[in-house]
Amino acid sequence: MVFRELAVLSIREGKILRVDVTDGHVSTIYDRAGPTPDGVVLVDDTLYWTTMGAPTFDPARPSSSDPLFSGADGGLHAVRLDGTGARDLLDRGVITTGKQLAYQGLLYWGDREGCRVSRARTDGSELTDLVVNDPDDTGTQECVGVAVDSEHLYWTQKGPAKGGLGRILRAGLDLLPGETAAHRGDIETLWDRLPEPIDLELHGPYLYWTDRGAEPRGNTLNRAPIPRPGEQPAEPEILAGGFTETIGLAVDDDVAYVSDLGGRLTAVPLPESAGGPPRVIAELGQRLSGIAGIG
Repeated sequence: MVFRELAVLSIREGKILRVDVTDGHVSTIYDRAGPTPDGVVLVDDTLYWTTMGAPTFDPARPSSSDPLFSGADGGLHAVRLDGTGARDLLDRGVITTGKQLAYQGLLYWGDREGCRVSRARTDGSELTDLVVNDPDDTGTQECVGVAVDSEHLYWTQKGPAKGGLGRILRAGLDLLPGETAAHRGDIETLWDRLPEPIDLELHGPYLYWTDRGAEPRGNTLNRAPIPRPGEQPAEPEILAGGFTETIGLAVDDDVAYVSDLGGRLTAVPLPESAGGPPRVIAELGQRLSGIAGIG
């Protein structure tokens, strides 16, 4: 599929924007997306998105420190692409910090401070936790990015900010009721000691991801061939760098689109497309998180 537009989440403004990938024209799909929207996916004519909840700040830390999202006030929501029919899929408090959202027959999402990966039907029913980690103060148990194919769940555990302890993991999807990936013991660590991996995308034979960690390996768009179970993963390939806290990711047949907290949307032609260097589609002047392609 080739994307004509992107659905883009604006964090502080709480909006879902629509951006033309050719000319950068921006319009608003929905302007009441809730506190700190983060992950978004398009299914048929409906956008689904997560929210992280209301941020707080630790008074013991400098005023410039990152906000905290430890309160259980994240959410899972839906609205039609024309901006109508908005609804909440889960009750307040079910999700701690909703992060990247993916779809493979069901909705799958990361819950960062909840230290888990969960799924549900598109009406919010049959909520199931697939990965449940024990929270600690290292940040290494926090789940952020998710991607799903017909057999496997992939997710990131980003580690502390700029900490170089990020991981990308994989587990099978054929879990029994009430069972998590840890119960079955088939979790694979595909890549570790990454700067700070965030969002994931499966496309063709590759797994793509953004990394907001320290340069030179961080603030990058990366990919690697998807390894077969038990196969030694290949070294990741950096496709582009120089982003400002890169977050969102959407990949079509020729281009990977990246959003960052600096407010830029960037198109990165895939190496096999011979499409030239990366180009900035739009400078929105807003902190941007998740993006989804509109075909």
